[in-house]
Parts: sequence; structure tokens; C-alpha cells
Amino acid sequence: MSETDSLTLKFRCPKELEGRIPQPVPAPMGVPEWVKSMPATAFSALNQAEEQTVKRCPPFIDAMTTGFLIPLICDLKVEDGGISWDNELPPGGAIDFPRSPISFHDVSQVTGSPLFEADRFLLKFHNLWTIEAPDGWALLFTHPVNRFDLPFTTVTGLVDSDRFHDSFVHFPAHWHDTAFRGVLPKGTPVAQCIPVKRQSWAMQTSAFTEEEIADIHEVRDALKRETGVYRKRFRA
Repeated sequence: MSETDSLTLKFRCPKELEGRIPQPVPAPMGVPEWVKSMPATAFSALNQAEEQTVKRCPPFIDAMTTGFLIPLICDLKVEDGGISWDNELPPGGAIDFPRSPISFHDVSQVTGSPLFEADRFLLKFHNLWTIEAPDGWALLFTHPVNRFDLPFTTVTGLVDSDRFHDSFVHFPAHWHDTAFRGVLPKGTPVAQCIPVKRQSWAMQTSAFTEEEIADIHEVRDALKRETGVYRKRFRA
């Protein structure tokens, strides 16, 4: 088996749900429309010149297109301080599973944290896929990167999914947009899943050497002379 073959995440769902719930998707397939439609450059009134937007920033885009996105399993209707849905799932067979798209965490579970609000619950998005990572890899589950447009913020967690893969991992979230009214559509990404190799790291600190100072000046000069230096010379 080649290294490429071994770098596979295995998503599994109950047989009753196959074809009835949206599948996880590679993150590049979930780039939102606002990124696709935004201009590559925009006029800066401050600098009186055209400036590149974040659409032309490789780190911004690369972060959004890393890993996989876990989708919301059905439409959620938000109105009058409540959340409702119309989604009939079959009962569990060999494996029991939640039949609702969401549940809630009691606020006591975040006592003492910035998420605590005495009169509000934390939302929990149900994920009906188990996820198995290759040996030595963990999975970072976080809010879909740079998705500031979403009315919620998913709480970040790191799971050793090479070992823990025979149960569902659900996603707590803070619903921060209390003014939101309408429908959160089926397929909306509720979490981004990024593989992380489990390794031990050490830290080293030092002052720049003369050679390193020369390298820094060379890169800075290149950045001033031309556009796309990072993308052309450094992006993997």
C-alpha cells in the first residue's frame, strides 16, 4: 500500500441513512458563493489604488479548502426564538442513531467560559457519520474556516479518530446571530474536518543570523517588486 493510498478518511453511516443524508464533501467543493463572486481586486480609497482582495490570498483560500466539510442533514427553520425541521428519518436498525438534526448542551457545561449565557443553551449539530482516520492521525473539527457569514460558531475539538471511530462525533456550536430569521439550508457546512498527524514538537528560539537577515531582505524586496510571490515561490 502506498502512502497516498493510506491517507484515506473512512466515512460510514447506518445502512438506513445511505443516500438519505448528505455526504461529507472535500472542502474545495464547499467554497461559498460569496468567495466565488467577490472581485479579485478592489479600489482602496485610502491608498488611491487597486488592491488585491482576500480572494487572491492563498493562505486564506487554502485554509478554506483543507480537509472535509460535514453538512447539515436537513433544513432548519429559525423563527420566534425556536428552531424546527421537517425531516423524517427511518428508525435505527442494527445501529441506533439520533433522528433529529440537532440537540442542545445545557449551559452548565460551559460555566466559567466565555460561552456561558445564563438564559441560553448551546446548540449541538448531529453528525450521523463515523469517521476513521489512518493510524497516527487525529482529526481537528472546527468551525468552517472563514465562514463569518454563518449564524453560528462551531466549537473546536481534536479527536484521535484513528482509535475512536466506532461512535458518532457531534458538534457543539454557539448560535451568535440572535437576529437570524429564516432557513439554514440542508447541506450547510457545520464543521470542517482537518487531518492532523500526531507528533511531538519541540520549540526553538533565537535571534536572526546575518544570513537569515539577508534572506528576509531578499523576500521583502521581492514582495515589493511583484505580485504573487508567495503563490509562485512558496506555496506547496
